[in-house]
Amino acid sequence: RTLTIADGGYPGTGLVMPHRRLKGEALPDWKQAHNKSHKQVRARVEHVFARMKTWKILRDCRLKGDGVHHAMLGIARMHNLALAG
Repeated sequence: RTLTIADGGYPGTGLVMPHRRLKGEALPDWKQAHNKSHKQVRARVEHVFARMKTWKILRDCRLKGDGVHHAMLGIARMHNLALAG
């Protein structure tokens, strides 16, 4: 039961998506605030994905077996250590 956020391309899937306005209407303030926070979280995640794509360790895994899983665990641990100082 993980809360998963997505962009607007996944309607009807149960994922948390930005609110859309109807033609000719404006979104209420609370929906605009929700869309803003949603956009900020997604931007962070997308930046992480872009950065990980440049790391050789992920390119070498080639999605065989659980190599990507182990690589991601190691990368996450190293990243958390770097953040902790």
